[in-house]
Amino acid sequence: MDHFVTDRLTAERLNESHLADLVALHQDPDVSRYLGGVRSAATTKAYLDVNMAHWDQHGFGLWALRTREGAFAGRAGIRHILVDDADEIEIFYAFKREFWGQGFASETATALTRIGLSRLMLPSLIGLVYIENGASRRVLEKLNYLLERSTNRHGEDLVIYRIRR
Repeated sequence: MDHFVTDRLTAERLNESHLADLVALHQDPDVSRYLGGVRSAATTKAYLDVNMAHWDQHGFGLWALRTREGAFAGRAGIRHILVDDADEIEIFYAFKREFWGQGFASETATALTRIGLSRLMLPSLIGLVYIENGASRRVLEKLNYLLERSTNRHGEDLVIYRIRR
């Protein structure tokens, strides 16, 4: 599962060569608004290291996304995450602003859900979303994720959506 392809994107397993693209993505305040805020280059490097280690430990993780033309579009993944003291498996994605509103999030979330439930045979997946992030909430609802509950994480009000195999 080092890579996958959708209709308009290619995804490759995250590696060191993606650092500059991730730094630029994480330093855009509009993109980072629902990612916990703008991240420094050092924080993004630590994020990269953690996510590469996740691949080594679990056999899945974060992918860098590129258009068919090869332009960096964003990042997406499937990862273990501790939520309210429970080990959950989350799908997540973030795109450069120029790719918003074009269906890339739905396309990617569909692929991640298929990979998680059908290929990895995970029992369920969650989407952890800021309450105000209507766009991501709509993506998950379109894919039949069900609103499970609200939670607070790092001082932010979030909702948890879940889909089961």
